[in-house]
Amino acid sequence: MKVALVHDWLTGMRGGEKCLEAACELFPDADVFTLLHRPGTVSATIERHRIVTSFLQRLPEVHRYYRYLLPLFPAAVERFDLSGYDLVLSMSHAVAKGAIAAPDAQHACYCFSPMRYVWDLYGDYFAKTPQPLEWFISMAASRLRTWDVGATARVDRIAAISRHVERRVARYYRREATVIYPPVEDAYFEAPLASGRGDYWLVVSSLVPYKRIETAIEAVRRCGEPLWIVGDGPEERRLAKLAPAHVRFLGWQPAASLPEIYARCRALVFPGVEDFGIAPLECQAMGRPVVGLRAGGLCETVRPVGNGGEPTGVLYADATVEGLLQGLETLRRHEDDFSPARLRRHAAAFRRDRFLDELRGFAAPGILAC
Repeated sequence: MKVALVHDWLTGMRGGEKCLEAACELFPDADVFTLLHRPGTVSATIERHRIVTSFLQRLPEVHRYYRYLLPLFPAAVERFDLSGYDLVLSMSHAVAKGAIAAPDAQHACYCFSPMRYVWDLYGDYFAKTPQPLEWFISMAASRLRTWDVGATARVDRIAAISRHVERRVARYYRREATVIYPPVEDAYFEAPLASGRGDYWLVVSSLVPYKRIETAIEAVRRCGEPLWIVGDGPEERRLAKLAPAHVRFLGWQPAASLPEIYARCRALVFPGVEDFGIAPLECQAMGRPVVGLRAGGLCETVRPVGNGGEPTGVLYADATVEGLLQGLETLRRHEDDFSPARLRRHAAAFRRDRFLDELRGFAAPGILAC
């Protein structure tokens, strides 16, 4: 069986790239197709594979501005030559699912999200666009929606990373999806568990508009407590200007550094609506609770205070600074209720071996049966 793995772009090791890394282990001889690849930014497991890039790779310094080339992405992904492959497994939050498989091949898509920029988060990304440019962006987004629905129709089967994404797949694409939760790396269950209360609130996130990091920054400005922010992205400079002195930006951190950063925090702060969110589970695996907005995938990974059972975090309802401050206060009142060992047991339901078994069963059953 000849396998092609298709991923949107390879410019860092975030949640989607960790799923791709697992797929690379399942299919060690697969070729990886991606719009662009910045060598050294993803794991050695991925880099060992043959990586095929699109024509966008030839543009100078493209990793600095590729997000602005969104209207070119469909043409780039459709030009990949996937003839001769028995299975195409796309792992997509943008256009990877638009890769065109051979007529006799199977195409399975692991959908991280319908394309956020043109569907439900269009306003978050483009609300502040100047009027003349907004008209152009609106036209381009309309074309991309049409293309996105048509490209998804070519896929044989779809898996979603959460029930939240499953519902959005049904709404925008009119397709059913299997839910396969992403994996928590084994390293989080081998590291020493947290002890004590913790030194700072923590955000681990790419710095893009829909993550609402400014909500966390304003909340700690008012309460005067330290906040550490791990991650990078186009919003970094703007957020740094908003932040008081007790907010620390750590930038991108290697995977090996994250368990200790989680273990020393008081709780992970999660103010955005996330499709799934691997950071909350990584934090729970290190024995630390989560304070987050009661929306999206977080409702599937955190057991909230006040909902019966054994809580692993606090979910607040109001997507404002005041709502987050109330969530932080609730956590302070219940801080002794969060057992590190219990939090780790909860996260263990999302371990890597479970993900590998489910992804294998989803990706290749039809071909293996033949």
